[in-house]
Amino acid sequence: MSAILDKPVTANAAGLAQKFGALVAALDYDDLPPEAVHWAKVGILDTAGVTVAGAREPCAALLTQALMPAPGPSVLFGLPGRVRALDAAMINGTASHALDFDDCNNTLGGHPSAPVLPALFALADEGKVDGRKFVAAYVAGFELETKIAMSVNFHHYMKGWHPTATLGVFGAAAACARLLDLDAAQTAVAIALAASSAAGIKANFGTMTKPFHIGRCASEGLLAAKMAQAGYTANAARVFEHEQGFFEVYNGAGNYDAQRGINAWASPLDIVRPGIAIKQYPCCGSTHPAVDVAIDLGRAHSFREEDIAEVEIWIHQRRLKHTNRPEPNSELDAKFSVQYVVARALLDGSVTLAHFEDEAYTDARVRRLLPRVKAAPYDETQFSPDNHFGGEVRVRLRDGRVVSGKTEQPAGRTSDNPLTAERLRDKFAHCAVPTLGEEKVAAAYGAIQNIENLDDMRTLSALLSL
Repeated sequence: MSAILDKPVTANAAGLAQKFGALVAALDYDDLPPEAVHWAKVGILDTAGVTVAGAREPCAALLTQALMPAPGPSVLFGLPGRVRALDAAMINGTASHALDFDDCNNTLGGHPSAPVLPALFALADEGKVDGRKFVAAYVAGFELETKIAMSVNFHHYMKGWHPTATLGVFGAAAACARLLDLDAAQTAVAIALAASSAAGIKANFGTMTKPFHIGRCASEGLLAAKMAQAGYTANAARVFEHEQGFFEVYNGAGNYDAQRGINAWASPLDIVRPGIAIKQYPCCGSTHPAVDVAIDLGRAHSFREEDIAEVEIWIHQRRLKHTNRPEPNSELDAKFSVQYVVARALLDGSVTLAHFEDEAYTDARVRRLLPRVKAAPYDETQFSPDNHFGGEVRVRLRDGRVVSGKTEQPAGRTSDNPLTAERLRDKFAHCAVPTLGEEKVAAAYGAIQNIENLDDMRTLSALLSL
Protein backbone atom coordinates (compact mmCIF):
# COMPACT_ATOMS: atom_id res chain seq x y z
CA MET A 1 0.00 0.00 0.00
CA SER A 2 2.78 2.43 0.92
CA ALA A 3 4.33 1.98 -2.52
CA ILE A 4 1.16 3.42 -4.05
CA LEU A 5 0.91 6.28 -1.60
CA ASP A 6 4.58 7.21 -1.92
CA LYS A 7 4.38 7.87 -5.66
CA PRO A 8 4.23 11.65 -6.19
CA VAL A 9 1.56 13.44 -8.19
CA THR A 10 3.17 15.45 -11.01
CA ALA A 11 3.74 19.12 -10.24
CA ASN A 12 1.49 20.39 -13.04
CA ALA A 13 -1.47 18.29 -11.88
CA ALA A 14 -3.68 21.19 -10.81
CA GLY A 15 -7.15 19.81 -11.41
CA LEU A 16 -8.70 16.70 -9.89
CA ALA A 17 -8.78 14.87 -13.20
CA GLN A 18 -5.08 15.57 -13.62
CA LYS A 19 -4.29 14.42 -10.09
CA PHE A 20 -6.34 11.27 -10.53
CA GLY A 21 -4.74 10.72 -13.95
CA ALA A 22 -1.28 10.79 -12.40
CA LEU A 23 -2.28 8.35 -9.67
CA VAL A 24 -3.90 5.92 -12.09
CA ALA A 25 -0.94 6.03 -14.49
CA ALA A 26 1.47 5.32 -11.63
CA LEU A 27 -0.33 2.27 -10.25
CA ASP A 28 1.58 -0.95 -10.97
CA TYR A 29 0.93 -4.58 -10.08
CA ASP A 30 4.07 -4.71 -7.92
CA ASP A 31 2.57 -1.97 -5.71
CA LEU A 32 -0.51 -4.00 -4.86
CA PRO A 33 -0.80 -5.69 -1.47
CA PRO A 34 -1.66 -9.42 -1.58
CA GLU A 35 -5.21 -8.79 -0.35
CA ALA A 36 -5.87 -6.50 -3.33
CA VAL A 37 -4.84 -9.26 -5.72
CA HIS A 38 -7.05 -11.71 -3.83
CA TRP A 39 -10.10 -9.47 -4.08
CA ALA A 40 -9.37 -8.73 -7.73
CA LYS A 41 -9.58 -12.46 -8.41
CA VAL A 42 -12.89 -12.61 -6.53
CA GLY A 43 -14.29 -9.75 -8.60
CA ILE A 44 -13.10 -11.21 -11.90
CA LEU A 45 -14.51 -14.65 -11.04
CA ASP A 46 -17.88 -13.31 -9.98
CA THR A 47 -18.24 -10.92 -12.92
CA ALA A 48 -17.24 -13.57 -15.45
CA GLY A 49 -19.88 -15.94 -14.10
CA VAL A 50 -22.79 -13.52 -14.02
CA THR A 51 -21.88 -12.18 -17.48
CA VAL A 52 -22.02 -15.66 -18.99
CA ALA A 53 -25.36 -16.26 -17.27
CA GLY A 54 -26.73 -12.90 -18.41
CA ALA A 55 -25.64 -13.23 -22.04
CA ARG A 56 -28.89 -14.79 -23.21
CA GLU A 57 -31.17 -12.46 -21.31
CA PRO A 58 -33.50 -10.39 -23.53
CA CYS A 59 -31.77 -7.11 -22.68
CA ALA A 60 -28.46 -8.40 -24.08
CA ALA A 61 -30.01 -10.23 -27.03
CA LEU A 62 -32.14 -7.26 -28.12
CA LEU A 63 -29.18 -4.90 -27.76
CA THR A 64 -27.08 -7.17 -29.97
CA GLN A 65 -29.86 -7.26 -32.54
CA ALA A 66 -30.19 -3.47 -32.57
CA LEU A 67 -26.45 -2.80 -32.47
CA MET A 68 -25.53 -5.15 -35.32
CA PRO A 69 -21.96 -5.42 -34.00
CA ALA A 70 -19.07 -5.31 -36.42
CA PRO A 71 -16.69 -8.31 -36.59
CA GLY A 72 -13.57 -7.94 -34.53
CA PRO A 73 -11.20 -9.63 -32.05
CA SER A 74 -13.23 -9.44 -28.83
CA VAL A 75 -15.29 -12.34 -27.46
CA LEU A 76 -18.91 -12.24 -26.40
CA PHE A 77 -19.19 -14.02 -23.06
CA GLY A 78 -21.36 -17.12 -23.20
CA LEU A 79 -21.91 -16.73 -26.95
CA PRO A 80 -20.13 -17.66 -30.19
CA GLY A 81 -18.42 -15.12 -32.43
CA ARG A 82 -16.11 -12.16 -32.01
CA VAL A 83 -16.84 -8.47 -32.51
CA ARG A 84 -15.02 -5.15 -32.30
CA ALA A 85 -13.97 -4.14 -28.80
CA LEU A 86 -16.42 -1.25 -28.36
CA ASP A 87 -19.35 -3.49 -29.27
CA ALA A 88 -18.14 -6.31 -27.02
CA ALA A 89 -17.79 -3.91 -24.09
CA MET A 90 -21.36 -2.71 -24.57
CA ILE A 91 -22.92 -6.16 -25.00
CA ASN A 92 -20.89 -7.88 -22.28
CA GLY A 93 -21.39 -4.91 -19.96
CA THR A 94 -25.15 -5.17 -20.39
CA ALA A 95 -25.02 -8.95 -19.87
CA SER A 96 -22.95 -8.52 -16.70
CA HIS A 97 -25.76 -6.56 -15.06
CA ALA A 98 -28.71 -8.30 -16.75
CA LEU A 99 -29.49 -10.54 -13.78
CA ASP A 100 -28.64 -7.94 -11.10
CA PHE A 101 -26.39 -10.67 -9.68
CA ASP A 102 -23.06 -8.81 -10.00
CA ASP A 103 -20.93 -7.55 -7.13
CA CYS A 104 -21.55 -4.37 -5.12
CA ASN A 105 -19.52 -1.87 -3.13
CA ASN A 106 -20.60 0.30 -0.22
CA THR A 107 -18.57 3.35 -1.23
CA LEU A 108 -19.85 3.39 -4.80
CA GLY A 109 -23.44 2.74 -3.83
CA GLY A 110 -23.60 0.38 -6.78
CA HIS A 111 -21.79 -2.30 -8.73
CA PRO A 112 -18.05 -1.65 -9.19
CA SER A 113 -16.86 -4.46 -11.47
CA ALA A 114 -19.54 -4.58 -14.17
CA PRO A 115 -18.61 -1.21 -15.72
CA VAL A 116 -14.88 -1.96 -15.63
CA LEU A 117 -14.21 -5.60 -16.47
CA PRO A 118 -16.23 -5.92 -19.72
CA ALA A 119 -14.29 -2.93 -21.06
CA LEU A 120 -10.97 -4.44 -19.97
CA PHE A 121 -11.70 -7.89 -21.39
CA ALA A 122 -12.75 -6.37 -24.71
CA LEU A 123 -9.57 -4.29 -24.87
CA ALA A 124 -7.32 -7.17 -23.80
CA ASP A 125 -8.66 -9.24 -26.69
CA GLU A 126 -7.09 -6.76 -29.13
CA GLY A 127 -3.55 -7.87 -28.26
CA LYS A 128 -1.39 -9.79 -25.84
CA VAL A 129 -1.90 -8.62 -22.25
CA ASP A 130 -0.64 -10.56 -19.24
CA GLY A 131 -2.66 -11.17 -16.10
CA ARG A 132 -0.60 -8.91 -13.84
CA LYS A 133 -1.19 -5.91 -16.03
CA PHE A 134 -4.89 -6.75 -16.30
CA VAL A 135 -5.27 -6.95 -12.50
CA ALA A 136 -3.48 -3.62 -12.00
CA ALA A 137 -5.76 -1.94 -14.53
CA TYR A 138 -8.86 -3.38 -12.84
CA VAL A 139 -7.74 -2.20 -9.40
CA ALA A 140 -6.96 1.26 -10.81
CA GLY A 141 -10.42 1.60 -12.34
CA PHE A 142 -12.08 0.29 -9.18
CA GLU A 143 -10.12 2.76 -7.06
CA LEU A 144 -10.96 5.76 -9.23
CA GLU A 145 -14.72 5.18 -9.43
CA THR A 146 -14.99 4.60 -5.69
CA LYS A 147 -12.88 7.60 -4.74
CA ILE A 148 -14.99 9.87 -6.95
CA ALA A 149 -17.97 8.30 -5.20
CA MET A 150 -16.56 9.45 -1.87
CA SER A 151 -16.82 13.03 -3.08
CA VAL A 152 -20.43 12.85 -4.26
CA ASN A 153 -22.28 10.16 -2.26
CA PHE A 154 -24.76 9.65 -0.93
CA HIS A 155 -26.43 12.80 -2.18
CA HIS A 156 -25.63 11.61 -5.70
CA TYR A 157 -27.30 8.27 -5.04
CA MET A 158 -30.36 9.75 -3.36
CA LYS A 159 -30.81 12.41 -6.04
CA GLY A 160 -31.67 9.63 -8.48
CA TRP A 161 -28.47 9.01 -10.37
CA HIS A 162 -27.43 5.40 -10.98
CA PRO A 163 -23.86 5.48 -9.60
CA THR A 164 -22.87 2.20 -11.24
CA ALA A 165 -23.15 4.05 -14.55
CA THR A 166 -22.52 7.71 -13.73
CA LEU A 167 -19.38 6.87 -11.73
CA GLY A 168 -18.55 3.53 -13.35
CA VAL A 169 -17.75 5.25 -16.63
CA PHE A 170 -14.77 6.90 -14.89
CA GLY A 171 -13.63 3.48 -13.67
CA ALA A 172 -13.87 2.01 -17.15
CA ALA A 173 -11.95 4.92 -18.68
CA ALA A 174 -9.22 4.78 -16.05
CA ALA A 175 -8.83 1.00 -16.23
CA CYS A 176 -8.55 1.04 -20.02
CA ALA A 177 -6.13 3.97 -19.90
CA ARG A 178 -3.95 1.95 -17.55
CA LEU A 179 -4.11 -1.14 -19.77
CA LEU A 180 -3.10 1.03 -22.75
CA ASP A 181 -0.13 2.45 -20.77
CA LEU A 182 -1.34 6.02 -21.20
CA ASP A 183 0.72 8.63 -19.38
CA ALA A 184 -0.68 10.88 -16.66
CA ALA A 185 -1.80 13.64 -19.04
CA GLN A 186 -3.52 11.22 -21.43
CA THR A 187 -5.23 9.43 -18.53
CA ALA A 188 -6.53 12.77 -17.25
CA VAL A 189 -8.02 13.47 -20.67
CA ALA A 190 -9.69 10.04 -20.68
CA ILE A 191 -11.21 10.84 -17.28
CA ALA A 192 -12.38 14.24 -18.49
CA LEU A 193 -13.92 12.68 -21.60
CA ALA A 194 -15.73 10.15 -19.40
CA ALA A 195 -17.36 13.01 -17.48
CA SER A 196 -19.36 13.84 -20.61
CA SER A 197 -20.54 10.23 -20.85
CA ALA A 198 -21.83 9.92 -17.28
CA ALA A 199 -25.50 8.94 -17.48
CA GLY A 200 -28.14 6.73 -15.89
CA ILE A 201 -31.21 7.50 -13.78
CA LYS A 202 -33.02 5.30 -11.28
CA ALA A 203 -36.38 5.88 -12.96
CA ASN A 204 -35.37 3.07 -15.33
CA PHE A 205 -34.72 0.53 -12.57
CA GLY A 206 -36.75 -2.61 -13.06
CA THR A 207 -36.46 -2.44 -16.85
CA MET A 208 -33.94 -3.53 -19.49
CA THR A 209 -32.52 -0.02 -19.49
CA LYS A 210 -30.81 -0.48 -16.12
CA PRO A 211 -28.32 -3.10 -17.38
CA PHE A 212 -27.95 -1.10 -20.60
CA HIS A 213 -26.64 1.75 -18.45
CA ILE A 214 -23.67 -0.49 -17.65
CA GLY A 215 -23.07 -1.65 -21.21
CA ARG A 216 -23.08 1.92 -22.40
CA CYS A 217 -20.65 3.17 -19.76
CA ALA A 218 -18.26 0.23 -20.31
CA SER A 219 -18.14 0.99 -24.02
CA GLU A 220 -17.84 4.74 -23.55
CA GLY A 221 -15.13 4.35 -20.93
CA LEU A 222 -13.15 2.25 -23.38
CA LEU A 223 -13.80 4.79 -26.13
CA ALA A 224 -12.63 7.64 -23.87
CA ALA A 225 -9.29 5.87 -23.30
CA LYS A 226 -8.84 5.19 -27.00
CA MET A 227 -9.66 8.79 -27.89
CA ALA A 228 -7.21 10.10 -25.31
CA GLN A 229 -4.56 7.80 -26.77
CA ALA A 230 -5.29 9.23 -30.21
CA GLY A 231 -4.76 12.80 -29.05
CA TYR A 232 -8.31 14.01 -28.32
CA THR A 233 -8.70 17.00 -26.01
CA ALA A 234 -10.91 17.60 -22.98
CA ASN A 235 -10.98 19.98 -20.01
CA ALA A 236 -8.75 17.86 -17.79
CA ALA A 237 -7.82 20.90 -15.68
CA ARG A 238 -11.38 21.78 -14.59
CA VAL A 239 -13.87 19.10 -15.62
CA PHE A 240 -14.82 18.40 -12.00
CA GLU A 241 -14.34 21.89 -10.52
CA HIS A 242 -15.83 24.09 -13.28
CA GLU A 243 -19.02 25.99 -12.38
CA GLN A 244 -20.71 23.80 -14.99
CA GLY A 245 -18.53 20.79 -14.29
CA PHE A 246 -19.35 17.34 -12.96
CA PHE A 247 -19.73 18.22 -9.28
CA GLU A 248 -21.99 21.24 -9.76
CA VAL A 249 -24.13 19.70 -12.51
CA TYR A 250 -24.62 16.26 -10.99
CA ASN A 251 -24.70 17.15 -7.28
CA GLY A 252 -25.09 20.91 -6.96
CA ALA A 253 -23.45 23.46 -4.70
CA GLY A 254 -22.92 22.30 -1.14
CA ASN A 255 -23.62 18.65 -1.93
CA TYR A 256 -20.11 17.32 -2.56
CA ASP A 257 -16.63 17.31 -1.05
CA ALA A 258 -14.23 17.81 -3.94
CA GLN A 259 -11.09 16.80 -2.04
CA ARG A 260 -12.38 13.84 -0.05
CA GLY A 261 -11.73 11.22 -2.72
CA ILE A 262 -8.28 12.39 -3.75
CA ASN A 263 -7.23 12.62 -0.10
CA ALA A 264 -8.32 9.02 0.50
CA TRP A 265 -6.59 7.52 -2.55
CA ALA A 266 -5.29 4.00 -1.80
CA SER A 267 -5.69 4.56 1.92
CA PRO A 268 -6.83 1.83 1.83
CA LEU A 269 -7.58 0.59 -1.66
CA ASP A 270 -11.35 0.35 -1.85
CA ILE A 271 -11.19 -3.14 -3.36
CA VAL A 272 -9.66 -4.22 -0.04
CA ARG A 273 -11.87 -2.25 2.36
CA PRO A 274 -14.81 -2.00 2.44
CA GLY A 275 -14.20 -4.33 -0.52
CA ILE A 276 -16.47 -6.23 -2.86
CA ALA A 277 -19.92 -7.36 -1.79
CA ILE A 278 -20.77 -10.65 -3.49
CA LYS A 279 -24.45 -11.21 -4.09
CA GLN A 280 -25.99 -14.50 -3.03
CA TYR A 281 -29.29 -13.73 -4.72
CA PRO A 282 -30.01 -12.47 -8.27
CA CYS A 283 -32.01 -9.41 -7.22
CA CYS A 284 -31.43 -5.86 -6.03
CA GLY A 285 -28.80 -5.82 -3.29
CA SER A 286 -30.92 -3.45 -1.22
CA THR A 287 -33.31 -6.33 -0.56
CA HIS A 288 -30.64 -8.76 0.60
CA PRO A 289 -30.66 -8.03 4.36
CA ALA A 290 -34.37 -8.86 4.50
CA VAL A 291 -33.89 -11.89 2.23
CA ASP A 292 -31.18 -13.31 4.51
CA VAL A 293 -33.55 -13.08 7.48
CA ALA A 294 -36.57 -14.41 5.58
CA ILE A 295 -34.66 -17.44 4.28
CA ASP A 296 -33.62 -18.36 7.82
CA LEU A 297 -37.22 -18.00 9.01
CA GLY A 298 -38.61 -19.91 6.04
CA ARG A 299 -36.25 -22.83 6.50
CA ALA A 300 -36.85 -22.94 10.25
CA HIS A 301 -40.65 -22.85 10.11
CA SER A 302 -41.67 -24.27 6.69
CA PHE A 303 -44.38 -21.65 6.21
CA ARG A 304 -47.45 -22.24 4.11
CA GLU A 305 -49.03 -19.21 2.46
CA GLU A 306 -52.42 -19.85 4.07
CA ASP A 307 -50.88 -19.90 7.58
CA ILE A 308 -49.43 -16.37 7.30
CA ALA A 309 -51.59 -13.48 8.49
CA GLU A 310 -49.07 -10.65 7.95
CA VAL A 311 -45.42 -10.04 7.11
CA GLU A 312 -43.60 -6.87 8.16
CA ILE A 313 -40.25 -5.88 6.62
CA TRP A 314 -37.88 -3.12 7.70
CA ILE A 315 -34.87 -1.97 5.64
CA HIS A 316 -33.07 1.37 5.40
CA GLN A 317 -35.13 4.19 3.91
CA ARG A 318 -32.52 4.75 1.18
CA ARG A 319 -32.96 1.16 0.04
CA LEU A 320 -36.71 1.07 0.43
CA LYS A 321 -37.13 4.01 -1.94
CA HIS A 322 -36.46 1.87 -5.02
CA THR A 323 -37.55 -1.53 -3.67
CA ASN A 324 -41.01 -0.74 -2.33
CA ARG A 325 -42.89 -2.53 -5.13
CA PRO A 326 -45.81 -4.43 -3.61
CA GLU A 327 -47.20 -5.61 -6.97
CA PRO A 328 -44.34 -6.42 -9.37
CA ASN A 329 -45.48 -6.71 -12.98
CA SER A 330 -42.49 -8.28 -14.72
CA GLU A 331 -39.48 -10.48 -14.02
CA LEU A 332 -37.25 -7.39 -13.87
CA ASP A 333 -39.67 -5.51 -11.66
CA ALA A 334 -39.72 -8.49 -9.29
CA LYS A 335 -35.95 -8.17 -8.80
CA PHE A 336 -36.59 -4.78 -7.20
CA SER A 337 -39.59 -5.78 -5.09
CA VAL A 338 -38.61 -6.38 -1.47
CA GLN A 339 -42.13 -7.72 -0.93
CA TYR A 340 -41.76 -10.33 -3.68
CA VAL A 341 -38.30 -11.58 -2.72
CA VAL A 342 -39.18 -11.83 0.97
CA ALA A 343 -42.37 -13.73 0.11
CA ARG A 344 -40.28 -16.12 -2.01
CA ALA A 345 -37.74 -16.55 0.76
CA LEU A 346 -40.42 -17.31 3.35
CA LEU A 347 -42.33 -19.79 1.20
CA ASP A 348 -39.43 -21.46 -0.64
CA GLY A 349 -36.49 -21.00 1.71
CA SER A 350 -34.43 -19.59 -1.17
CA VAL A 351 -34.23 -16.90 -3.85
CA THR A 352 -32.79 -18.22 -7.13
CA LEU A 353 -32.50 -17.40 -10.81
CA ALA A 354 -35.62 -19.47 -11.49
CA HIS A 355 -37.69 -17.05 -9.40
CA PHE A 356 -37.14 -14.36 -12.04
CA GLU A 357 -37.77 -16.45 -15.16
CA ASP A 358 -40.81 -17.61 -17.13
CA GLU A 359 -43.28 -15.34 -15.32
CA ALA A 360 -42.44 -16.90 -11.96
CA TYR A 361 -43.53 -13.62 -10.37
CA THR A 362 -47.13 -14.66 -11.14
CA ASP A 363 -46.92 -17.76 -8.89
CA ALA A 364 -50.37 -18.03 -7.27
CA ARG A 365 -49.07 -18.64 -3.74
CA VAL A 366 -46.87 -15.57 -3.88
CA ARG A 367 -49.56 -13.34 -5.41
CA ARG A 368 -51.99 -14.31 -2.68
CA LEU A 369 -49.42 -13.51 0.02
CA LEU A 370 -48.20 -10.18 -1.39
CA PRO A 371 -51.13 -8.04 -0.12
CA ARG A 372 -50.20 -9.16 3.39
CA VAL A 373 -46.53 -8.16 3.04
CA LYS A 374 -45.76 -4.63 4.28
CA ALA A 375 -42.44 -2.79 4.04
CA ALA A 376 -41.25 0.25 5.99
CA PRO A 377 -38.00 2.06 6.79
CA TYR A 378 -36.39 1.15 10.09
CA ASP A 379 -35.65 3.68 12.82
CA GLU A 380 -32.95 4.21 15.43
CA THR A 381 -34.65 1.87 17.89
CA GLN A 382 -34.02 -1.04 15.51
CA PHE A 383 -30.55 -0.31 14.10
CA SER A 384 -27.76 2.16 14.69
CA PRO A 385 -28.21 5.41 12.71
CA ASP A 386 -24.96 4.74 10.83
CA ASN A 387 -26.03 1.25 9.70
CA HIS A 388 -27.50 1.36 6.20
CA PHE A 389 -27.47 -2.41 5.66
CA GLY A 390 -29.68 -3.83 8.39
CA GLY A 391 -32.85 -5.81 7.84
CA GLU A 392 -35.67 -7.10 10.03
CA VAL A 393 -38.61 -9.38 9.20
CA ARG A 394 -41.58 -10.25 11.41
CA VAL A 395 -44.16 -12.89 10.51
CA ARG A 396 -47.52 -13.05 12.30
CA LEU A 397 -49.27 -16.40 11.88
CA ARG A 398 -53.00 -16.99 11.89
CA ASP A 399 -52.70 -19.12 15.04
CA GLY A 400 -51.41 -16.07 16.91
CA ARG A 401 -47.71 -16.91 16.95
CA VAL A 402 -45.18 -14.26 15.90
CA VAL A 403 -41.68 -15.14 14.64
CA SER A 404 -39.04 -12.64 13.67
CA GLY A 405 -35.38 -12.11 12.92
CA LYS A 406 -32.90 -9.39 12.03
CA THR A 407 -29.41 -8.95 10.63
CA GLU A 408 -26.92 -6.10 10.85
CA GLN A 409 -25.78 -6.72 7.27
CA PRO A 410 -26.13 -9.45 4.66
CA ALA A 411 -23.44 -12.12 4.38
CA GLY A 412 -20.69 -11.21 1.93
CA ARG A 413 -21.42 -7.47 2.09
CA THR A 414 -17.87 -6.41 2.96
CA SER A 415 -14.38 -7.89 3.00
CA ASP A 416 -14.74 -8.25 6.77
CA ASN A 417 -17.73 -10.56 6.27
CA PRO A 418 -16.76 -12.59 3.18
CA LEU A 419 -18.34 -15.59 1.55
CA THR A 420 -16.26 -18.76 1.60
CA ALA A 421 -14.17 -19.81 -1.40
CA GLU A 422 -16.51 -22.79 -1.82
CA ARG A 423 -19.58 -20.57 -2.07
CA LEU A 424 -17.83 -18.28 -4.55
CA ARG A 425 -16.90 -21.25 -6.72
CA ASP A 426 -20.41 -22.70 -6.46
CA LYS A 427 -21.94 -19.42 -7.63
CA PHE A 428 -19.54 -19.27 -10.59
CA ALA A 429 -20.43 -22.83 -11.58
CA HIS A 430 -24.16 -22.19 -11.09
CA CYS A 431 -23.95 -19.24 -13.48
CA ALA A 432 -21.57 -20.63 -16.11
CA VAL A 433 -21.91 -24.43 -16.34
CA PRO A 434 -25.32 -24.44 -18.09
CA THR A 435 -23.80 -22.45 -20.96
CA LEU A 436 -20.14 -23.44 -21.06
CA GLY A 437 -20.08 -26.95 -19.58
CA GLU A 438 -18.13 -28.26 -16.63
CA GLU A 439 -14.78 -28.70 -18.42
CA LYS A 440 -14.55 -25.11 -19.64
CA VAL A 441 -15.78 -23.72 -16.35
CA ALA A 442 -13.18 -25.68 -14.39
CA ALA A 443 -10.43 -24.44 -16.73
CA ALA A 444 -11.67 -20.82 -16.46
CA TYR A 445 -11.80 -21.07 -12.66
CA GLY A 446 -8.21 -22.33 -12.60
CA ALA A 447 -7.03 -19.56 -14.93
CA ILE A 448 -8.57 -16.87 -12.73
CA GLN A 449 -7.06 -18.31 -9.55
CA ASN A 450 -3.67 -18.26 -11.30
CA ILE A 451 -4.18 -14.99 -13.16
CA GLU A 452 -0.91 -13.41 -12.00
CA ASN A 453 0.93 -16.10 -13.98
CA LEU A 454 -1.24 -15.87 -17.09
CA ASP A 455 0.83 -14.73 -20.08
CA ASP A 456 -2.11 -13.83 -22.31
CA MET A 457 -5.58 -12.87 -21.10
CA ARG A 458 -7.01 -14.20 -24.37
CA THR A 459 -6.50 -17.69 -22.91
CA LEU A 460 -9.11 -16.85 -20.28
CA SER A 461 -11.53 -14.94 -22.51
CA ALA A 462 -11.64 -17.86 -24.96
CA LEU A 463 -12.77 -20.14 -22.13
CA LEU A 464 -15.66 -17.78 -21.36
CA SER A 465 -17.16 -17.87 -24.86
CA LEU A 466 -18.56 -20.57 -27.14
